Amino acid sequence: MAGIRGHFLLILLSVALALVPGSMQLQSSQTWSLLKIQQMLNYPAVLSHWHNDTDFCYGGDYKTTSAFVECYGDSVTQLHIIGPAGGSPPLPKTFSIDSFFTTLSRLPDLRVLTLTGLGLWGPLPGKVSRFTSLEIVNVSGNYLYGELPLALSRLGNLQTFIADDNMLSGELPGWLGRLPLLAVLSLRNNSLEGTLPESVRDMGSLRSLVLASNNLSGNLPDLSSLKNLQVIDLANNSLGPVFPRLGRKVASVVLSGNKFSDGLPSELTSSYLLEHFDVSRNRFVGPFMPALLSLPSIEYLNIAENRFTGLLSGNMSCGENLLFVDVSSNLLTGSLPSCLSSGHKESKTVLFSANCLSTGDDTQHPSPFCKNQALAVGIVPDQVRKNPSGAKAGLVAGVVAAALAAAVLAGVAIFFAVRKVSMRRAQARPARRLVEHASSAYPSKLFADARYISQTVKLGALGIPAYRSFSLVELEAATNDFEVSNLMGQDSHGQMYRGRLSNGTPVTIRSLKVKRSQTSQSFNRHIEMISKLRHRHLVSALGHCFEYNLDDSTVTQLYLVFEYVQNGNLRGRISQGTEGRKLTWVQRISTAIGVAKGIQFLHAGIIPGLFANNLKIVNILLDQNLVAKIGSYNIPILAETMKSEGGSGNKYPSDRVANGDKIDIFDLGVILLEVVSGRPITSIYEVEIMKEQLQSALTAEGLTKRRSFVDPAVSKGCSDESLRTVMEICLRCLAKEASQRPSVEDVLWNLQFAAQVQDDWRGDSRSSEESPLSPSQIPGESDSSDQ
Repeated sequence: MAGIRGHFLLILLSVALALVPGSMQLQSSQTWSLLKIQQMLNYPAVLSHWHNDTDFCYGGDYKTTSAFVECYGDSVTQLHIIGPAGGSPPLPKTFSIDSFFTTLSRLPDLRVLTLTGLGLWGPLPGKVSRFTSLEIVNVSGNYLYGELPLALSRLGNLQTFIADDNMLSGELPGWLGRLPLLAVLSLRNNSLEGTLPESVRDMGSLRSLVLASNNLSGNLPDLSSLKNLQVIDLANNSLGPVFPRLGRKVASVVLSGNKFSDGLPSELTSSYLLEHFDVSRNRFVGPFMPALLSLPSIEYLNIAENRFTGLLSGNMSCGENLLFVDVSSNLLTGSLPSCLSSGHKESKTVLFSANCLSTGDDTQHPSPFCKNQALAVGIVPDQVRKNPSGAKAGLVAGVVAAALAAAVLAGVAIFFAVRKVSMRRAQARPARRLVEHASSAYPSKLFADARYISQTVKLGALGIPAYRSFSLVELEAATNDFEVSNLMGQDSHGQMYRGRLSNGTPVTIRSLKVKRSQTSQSFNRHIEMISKLRHRHLVSALGHCFEYNLDDSTVTQLYLVFEYVQNGNLRGRISQGTEGRKLTWVQRISTAIGVAKGIQFLHAGIIPGLFANNLKIVNILLDQNLVAKIGSYNIPILAETMKSEGGSGNKYPSDRVANGDKIDIFDLGVILLEVVSGRPITSIYEVEIMKEQLQSALTAEGLTKRRSFVDPAVSKGCSDESLRTVMEICLRCLAKEASQRPSVEDVLWNLQFAAQVQDDWRGDSRSSEESPLSPSQIPGESDSSDQ
């Protein structure tokens, strides 16, 4: 009996030990799956510590911040693989995302999955429905494309889904409402389009909704029923015109860069938990609500570049947590509240230029200017709005309108007189900024319940100033009254000047003559488009300025302000580069990738896209880090200016405009042809000859023939597979039939693959291609914006 009792106790002890996490080894099948994943990911550096004898679950030495596994018992429950900060090139052509997810499905108890910046490409497969235990998914920074699969709707335990910085497209599906536990949904910087589905209202657990930098449009559904919603970021879409209804628990609202109009709802003044509010760069009109300044939790408030009106006064109060305020480029009058003055709180940033405030400096318009603009957009002055009685209201409205009309005429004269006097003082008195201190755009405590959201929420990632409207005084000071020595060139559209702003920023200023009888409002559509032309691989727009006719206040001249790129063009570093200044093969691929990304943004990153951009290698500029920037593109206002002057408005025949995207691909092929050959191409005749030579070199047997086509400066320093990949995609870009040319995504994939195999090639260190340029000059490919 004692023996039986002892045997029974041993069994109980064994069962107890089996139930203790960490007491057993990982299943061999799951170990095999993890090593297979390492192989399918092309053995990335972050997994270099994974081996056959690795104790994935309980070997602490094998865990790093970039790659680790968590287990319960003998089964994997969490898998985290995080690529380099700048992301990785696409995985090789042999990679199959369908097979990859088949291997992942052999980890049946997986609850948390992080696969970021690893170069995954392809559409999300339907096999994702096999992961019934998944709670958190982050696949940001890859090359996933296509629509969100219906299979995701079957993940009933899913709480967080993040797929920022991919190439997902199509409309947001209606089945989102079937995910009852989803708390965080982040799809920033993709190519999603259409409207936000009504089913979002059924996502009762939703706490963070991030869909910024897509192509979404239309009005938002009523979100007031989402009682748990704390963060909503829908910036840089085409949403509107109606401001959405939101719940009272919301802490961060970012709706900048959309098409919202009319006024803000009064319910916002009761949003006592609101910390971050950004509705800049929209079309709002009507009175600004000063109560927003004094909300108890508010830290960041940005209403810049709208048409808000209202009388500010010095005795208005501010919330004690307020750190950043931008009310610039509106129609506000009165005086700046004392709580926003420079001496009130040293850590505050306050921006207020281009209003009609009584600040005593050059940053404001005369008061009649704001009244004139308010009437032009149909805003009724407060004096009229407050009197409800019929006949008396009509009489008062008539008197006020007559008085304002007289004030407008006087105001125009005052405005230009003040501008003339201010012009003489512009260089001596820079534009006022109260305190040079930037606050954090997103308070860290905001994301306590959404901690898996990508770090791409940081503002200002492009490293260039925010888009704004400039005064003519500023531009005259920047160019020394448009002195001839600052003239860079001119064409049928106007002149191009270089200049330097009062803060030292170098800029390029393009002046455009416009046809008469147009007001600034008639340019709103164009200004909205131009303000979105901001990308790492574009010469980005910084702002605009209108010059008015003295007699009728119509616009006579439009000035567009762009960043100044001062390191020459791509041809100057390839076919016309001197010895020692020519780009290496790695640098050439990198600049080609930059051009392709710029084209991708022009086609799909803005609405409507810009096509047939007349891309030339001499218009591809390089900054101080040799990052390629497209310096000239097809801005519609230029075409309309040409049309108004009797020109065609487009260099391409009308039947070719429909293939505008393929025209850009052909132009990219011509650029690649010069990048590979190192020979300048100046005519379409030369393109045809070199295209034949390229085809002959590709089909010839042996490396010697192929290398004979390549620029001797780099022929010894490039791997054969990298070279062949670039030559093949170049030839496809030059196809005679537009339909046979690849998409820009296809071009981008091939160029990044060429960069990857070149990087893996070990002969680079032995080549005679060594450039005196330091490694820090090789351009990186980590885009923040785009977007």
